[in-house]
Amino acid sequence: MDKYIKVVQDAYYGYFDYLKNEILYPSWTNYFWWLLGLSVAVWLLEIIYPWREKQAIFRKDFWLDGFYMFFNFFLFSLIAYNAISNIAVEAFNDFLGVFGLENIVALHVETWPVWAQFLLLFVLADFIQWNVHRALHKYPALWEFHKVHHSVEEMGFAAHLRFHWMETIIYKTVQYIPLAMIGFSLVDFFIVHIFTTAIGHLNHANLKITYGPLKYILNNPIMHIWHHAKKLPEGTNGVNYGLTLSVWDYLFGTAYIPNEGKDEPLGFDGMETFPKSFWSQVTYPFIQKKK
Repeated sequence: MDKYIKVVQDAYYGYFDYLKNEILYPSWTNYFWWLLGLSVAVWLLEIIYPWREKQAIFRKDFWLDGFYMFFNFFLFSLIAYNAISNIAVEAFNDFLGVFGLENIVALHVETWPVWAQFLLLFVLADFIQWNVHRALHKYPALWEFHKVHHSVEEMGFAAHLRFHWMETIIYKTVQYIPLAMIGFSLVDFFIVHIFTTAIGHLNHANLKITYGPLKYILNNPIMHIWHHAKKLPEGTNGVNYGLTLSVWDYLFGTAYIPNEGKDEPLGFDGMETFPKSFWSQVTYPFIQKKK
């Protein structure tokens, strides 16, 4: 138990120092300033080339989504996630130790060319996330958490990161074991993380982007607007689950783009009674489970 307490302490103080340095000392490998820069850049594109011309620059819930963006990527890690994930890794390694195993690396990718490592990580991580995303829509208990993201009524770049903090735990838990088995560290591939963040911002932005023939590979705003549409095809839990890549939806039959969807109403049934503030939204799933 003392070991796990020390893991929590080291994680908290270590991440606090990391976050302080991120904010105070900008650099090319500094995620805080990359996130801020990407956000400003995509927002400027929305202002200059708006798809929905009547949508306000400061759209509905703009500031709420902005808070979610920094909470989910920085404050939540400071409060809990970094410590929780470090404990999970330590406990997992202890579990392997019961069977006399030090690790479960089955494929040593460090011997591969760097570009091949990045490509494998990117494709594998996105496929895992696509499957998790489908589960968030399929299973009612998980959907209660995912409703936070689908409570967006007007799309904009920051809507990308409006999601319940439990989603971070779910996604990263499911990703950790398969990525660890082929020798990846979740914190090593900065470029992949920046790229997926940029595509995610663009997917949710008030921009009309299709990428031409690459639309069958990369997710885009027209495809993603239908993922957030209030009216779904009959008999489905959702469509267009791709986060960065759209190819999984085309391969597995969940792609759905009946038309451009420019002014399609967004949300879900019961939006009228869904909480509107940050605190009420993040506590909502737990309150619902008690009812």
